[in-house]
Amino acid sequence: MTDSLILALALVLVLEGILPFAVPGLWRRTMGRLAMMSNKQVRIVGFVSMMVGLLIALILL
Repeated sequence: MTDSLILALALVLVLEGILPFAVPGLWRRTMGRLAMMSNKQVRIVGFVSMMVGLLIALILL
């Protein structure tokens, strides 16, 4: 179980690093827009992201 969690964390880090590595300008603009959003909007984006990830995980399991 621990190995699976570490592998999942490693994959998240790889995926999170793709955009800043491949298109740093786009990544900076996106982060700038995110910084200007209200807390409510950021929470909504985070919630939707979590639900999509959960749905994908449930489909794959």
